[in-house]
Amino acid sequence: MSTDTLVRPDTTTDETTSDDTPKFFHYVKKEKIAESAVMGTHVVALCGEVFPVTRSPKPGSPVCPECKRVYEMMKKD
Repeated sequence: MSTDTLVRPDTTTDETTSDDTPKFFHYVKKEKIAESAVMGTHVVALCGEVFPVTRSPKPGSPVCPECKRVYEMMKKD
């Protein structure tokens, strides 16, 4: 898997705070983001979480620690 196909996605998870704000945003393949947002299909994050894209992260949004760890390992290759 190439790191150039991965980006910080327009995603959310089932893990939300009381105001329905995502707890973490995840890393997924960038070509899957628009498809999921438009078609409602599910994406698979680097951490293995599966979910439909429903939100866009804002600068400073929290990133899933496991996705970040996997992404950093992939960049070293």
